[in-house]
Amino acid sequence: MVIPYQLQISGQVEITNQGIKGILEKTMSRSRKDWSMKLDAVLWAYRTAYKTPIGMMPFRLVYEKSYHLPVEVEHKAHWAIKNIHLDLKEAGKQRKLQLNELDELRLDAYENAKIYKEGTKKWHDQHILRKEFTGGDLILLFNSRLKPFLGKLRSRWLGPSQVCKVYPFGVVEVWSEATRIFKVNG
Repeated sequence: MVIPYQLQISGQVEITNQGIKGILEKTMSRSRKDWSMKLDAVLWAYRTAYKTPIGMMPFRLVYEKSYHLPVEVEHKAHWAIKNIHLDLKEAGKQRKLQLNELDELRLDAYENAKIYKEGTKKWHDQHILRKEFTGGDLILLFNSRLKPFLGKLRSRWLGPSQVCKVYPFGVVEVWSEATRIFKVNG
C-alpha cells in the first residue's frame, strides 16, 4: 500500500486549517459530528479576523474594505444615496483610484508578511545550537529518511561514525564501517 505525500511549499495551508479547526472546537463539541453545518459561519469568522502576519483581515485584502456589520452598512448606504448623482467620468476616476489603493493594500500585506517571517526566522535561528566538529570526533547521525512506522522502538540514530574532514559552511566528511566515506550537513 502506497500513501501519497505532497510536499508543502509553506505551512500556510496547515496554519489556516489549524485556525479553522480551533474555532470549530471552541464553538462546537469535539465529536466533529455537526462541524459541516457550522463551517460557513466559521469560515466567515476566520476571514474577518485580524491576522498578524499580513497586518490586516483577509477580507480587506480581497475586497479592499474592512468588514462592516449590518448597522454600519446602513449608515454607509445613506451616505451613498446622498452622493448617487456622480458624474460618470468622476466615478471612473474614483474606481481607478480604488484599484490603485487595492494594489497598495496587497503590497502592504506582502511587506507585513515578509517582516513577520524575517522576525520569526531570526528568533528561530537564535535558538539553534551550533556544533563545531574536528577530525577524529565520534558522532551519531540522525537518519531522517527512516519511515516512522517501521517499528516503534527502532532508533533513527546511526553510528558511531568518525569525522574525517570538516569543510566550510557546515559540511562534514564522515567515515563509518557500514557506508564508508560520505559527506553530511553538519
